[in-house]
Amino acid sequence: MKETVLNALLQLFAIIANVSEDGVSFKARSIVKNFLRQHLKTNLINRYLLLFDQYLEIHHPYLFGGGIVDSGETLTDSAKLQRITAEINRSLIQREKFVVFLRLVEFINEDEVMTHKELAFIRTVADSLNISRSEHHNTRAFVLNTCGEIEKDKLLIIDNQETPFLEGVRHIRENELGGRITILHHESTDTFIFRYTGNMNLFLNGQPIIPDRIELMDQGSLITGTRISPVYHSDISRKFHHKEEATRIYFVAEEIEYRFKNSNKGIKKFSFSKESGNLIGIMGGSGAGKSTLLNMLSGKLKPQHGRITINGIDIYEEESRVEGIIGFVPQDDLLIEELSVFRNLYLNAKLCLSNYSETEILRKINQILTDLDLEDIKYLKVGNPLKKYISGGQRKRLNIALELIREPAVLFVDEPTSGLSSMGSEKVMLLLKEQALKGRLVIVNIHQPYSDIFKLFDKFLILDKEGHVIYKGNPIDAITYFKSLSNYVNADVGHCPSCGNVMPEEILKIVEAKEVDEFGRITRERKVAPEEWYGIYREKIESKHRIKPVNATLPSIDFKIPNLFEQFRIFSLRNILSKLANRQYMLINFLEAPLLALIIGFFTKYSSGTGTSASYLLRENVNLPAYLFMAVIVSLFMGLMVSAEEIIRDRKILERESFLRLSRISYLHSKILVLFLISAIQAFSFVIVGNSILEIKGMLFQHWAMLFTVSCLANMIGLNISSGLDSVVTTYIIIPFIVVPQLLFSGVLINFDKLNNLFHHPSYVPVIGEIMTSRWAYEAMAVHQFKDNRFNRELFPIEQRKNNAAYYSNFLIPELQTRLNEIDYQMTAGKDVQGSAGELELIRNELQELGELGIIESFGNTSLLDPGQFNHDLYRTITDSLEVVREHFVAAMNAASRSKDAKSEELLQRWGGKEAFLRMKDRHTNERLEEILTNKRQMEGIIEWNSRLYRKMDLIYMEPLSNYGRAHFYAPDKRLGSLSIDTFWFNLVIIWFSTLIFYVTLVWDLLRKFTTWNQVRKLRRRK
Repeated sequence: MKETVLNALLQLFAIIANVSEDGVSFKARSIVKNFLRQHLKTNLINRYLLLFDQYLEIHHPYLFGGGIVDSGETLTDSAKLQRITAEINRSLIQREKFVVFLRLVEFINEDEVMTHKELAFIRTVADSLNISRSEHHNTRAFVLNTCGEIEKDKLLIIDNQETPFLEGVRHIRENELGGRITILHHESTDTFIFRYTGNMNLFLNGQPIIPDRIELMDQGSLITGTRISPVYHSDISRKFHHKEEATRIYFVAEEIEYRFKNSNKGIKKFSFSKESGNLIGIMGGSGAGKSTLLNMLSGKLKPQHGRITINGIDIYEEESRVEGIIGFVPQDDLLIEELSVFRNLYLNAKLCLSNYSETEILRKINQILTDLDLEDIKYLKVGNPLKKYISGGQRKRLNIALELIREPAVLFVDEPTSGLSSMGSEKVMLLLKEQALKGRLVIVNIHQPYSDIFKLFDKFLILDKEGHVIYKGNPIDAITYFKSLSNYVNADVGHCPSCGNVMPEEILKIVEAKEVDEFGRITRERKVAPEEWYGIYREKIESKHRIKPVNATLPSIDFKIPNLFEQFRIFSLRNILSKLANRQYMLINFLEAPLLALIIGFFTKYSSGTGTSASYLLRENVNLPAYLFMAVIVSLFMGLMVSAEEIIRDRKILERESFLRLSRISYLHSKILVLFLISAIQAFSFVIVGNSILEIKGMLFQHWAMLFTVSCLANMIGLNISSGLDSVVTTYIIIPFIVVPQLLFSGVLINFDKLNNLFHHPSYVPVIGEIMTSRWAYEAMAVHQFKDNRFNRELFPIEQRKNNAAYYSNFLIPELQTRLNEIDYQMTAGKDVQGSAGELELIRNELQELGELGIIESFGNTSLLDPGQFNHDLYRTITDSLEVVREHFVAAMNAASRSKDAKSEELLQRWGGKEAFLRMKDRHTNERLEEILTNKRQMEGIIEWNSRLYRKMDLIYMEPLSNYGRAHFYAPDKRLGSLSIDTFWFNLVIIWFSTLIFYVTLVWDLLRKFTTWNQVRKLRRRK
């Protein structure tokens, strides 16, 4: 007993004591002494008796030299009484105040007579201690042993009669009990007191019960006797907290078993049944299989043998019928760290209670906040264990509240006390006990509880290594069970004789006890192997409990998940609110893009000239291509960084939401939406700042569209990584392996023509470049910047015709004529032309390509272009034809030149003269970009490769050779069949198509499946 309770009792005893000139009566003093003996060690009894005497002196001063004061005046000294009861109210909880009141009534009744003044005193104390009139009346009647005056629904009689002696009271029949146990329920504090009337030797927690003395029955207590079955606190509690049959839950596991592949670990065959209103504990050492068993029972891991039913319905075969019946609270947090306690509950309720109105949801949230003592912190941010805003116990209760708000009939809780203080652990367990008393079946996985928590459980399952269930039954009996099997001397004692505590850790010490060798050293061998304990359990416990499935109606539940769109809306709201609440996240992500644009733009803004004479012109900025490329890389990097943690940090929450059958598609769509919004803002801020610094005009939308598209693809890649990997560290380690190839194979740092010959092709971008987002994005931006700027927009088609005609007339045809002349010269000189077979094959191939242009009907019989058949006549025919074709292209080139001059003159007039024309050119064109896209630094305009000639000059004007989308780098457009598509839009679509592919892999979670498959394959190889 607490000292504050004891002091309060002694003061009240002193006030009410029957005092005469000879002092307090011997019987009254004996009551005080016996009371102290029950609650204190022997060496403290005299100390508190002296304290009692001091209180007598204070409250009865006339005995110690003061004036004669009538004892009635003492009893009615309200100021003195009010002062003591006020101190009691400040110091004690209601249950402790009830104990004070009970002992006070007993003390007053020591002479078995209660005067009117004493009754008035009791009423005053009861009112002061906020004890209701009905409970005051019941307690007084119970002390006076006038049970007929007590409210019938507050009494429980245990005897050997078929019906109780009082009609209407609760009753338990115990055939071998001699006498009667009468139990009173104090409802407001859920406290039980009892009196035994009879001659049997009964024990309360191992201590003798004195007949006709009123005893308290605390949580976990039990009454035992040599001939009677144990009477548990939980049995008594259940009688008073009984639920109607229609709402009861019958949970049955029949001969369930699970074994992991290639392992002895799992859960060995066992059966288990329990109904609602019970708090069940699962205890065992590390690695015993507690979590595996909890997952099996909760419907997360299907047993390989046996079945699990709720009211006769198999939870695995008929999942839909028990949907919402089972709740599961994992050991890890399920909280959105950035949101408040209230927001966490609110969004969770919206996902579970779609049939509730907004008002009903708010009412339910406020109710559960009050019930779980979270009202004061409802608007505090949840935070994380390293940056706390609420305590560990509050976090745990909030996790439980997330499940309780949908009111599951069966609640599973994994390690609810891990990481909590003893006080926090007790609060959480009392909460779970309260849920059991409300009619739920609560099954808790717990490592090693201390005494007070251990006694809260109604039943206990104990697991040994490799999933052997070795005990099932009352927790207190577990101690005596294992003591008996281990031949302990005091095997029948489960509680400490002096303090009433139990030692649950003693169970595991007995179970895991090791052998000792001849030198007294502890060995690794156990005294009793898990298999032996399991065999004893099957023989002594399992064999005596026949499991019978119960078919009953399931209770109605409020659980109902919203439709897919509503889930998407709620998930999106949750994502947005959590990000808005994280100021650091918002600051970094929305300042990152403009700051990087500022840095890149500032350092790439090159001005020609020196000192103060330097003036900036976009046309002369040699760093514009570098800026465009860095814009692509930055967008890619930002898209990866912003999405890399998105799913991995929600892993535990996703596990719970899958347990609730919430839509993963809706969740993913909400993530994608929010990330795309962030990427859109980032891309816009980058383009606004960067383009403004470099004075790039007229490209805002196109540059934003491309950078946004790149970021979206990076978002999808990041989400795939986040979904497929288990560690945030691994996620960030893998990002360089994505970004570096984008740098290397973009075609910017390393020319595609200079790659290893295995990857090189002169007319197409290599395959490795085709799969690089950076290549598609940079090419699109560079080509669009060059040909679709305001200056070149109308001139480019004309310039393209001119350059293509110039290529044929000035390069390709003269090259073919030169090669033909050389072969004809060798033949005329009588030299062997057998060595010219390759040259002739090349000419034949090129003539076929020229013939497809339709300029002339034929180049003659090109099949004769063979060393054995080539002759001078064929030579003359081909050269004449080539000359006709060349003249055609010369004419086309001249026509294009005239068109360009005419268009330039038109633009000159439109823009207001030559000076304005040149100013427009300075503002919209870029010489360095033109140099790269026209490949002016390439010394050879034509290269030979595999008996073909390939153009390597003015690539920006060259039409692609493929009709299925492939093309050379910097092609002005791409072809699909007969359709010609502008490079910018074609590349944009290609990147979005890649995004779609990664969306499919994300929906199917292919990376996760692959990594899981790979891990399983490696484990199998090791074994």
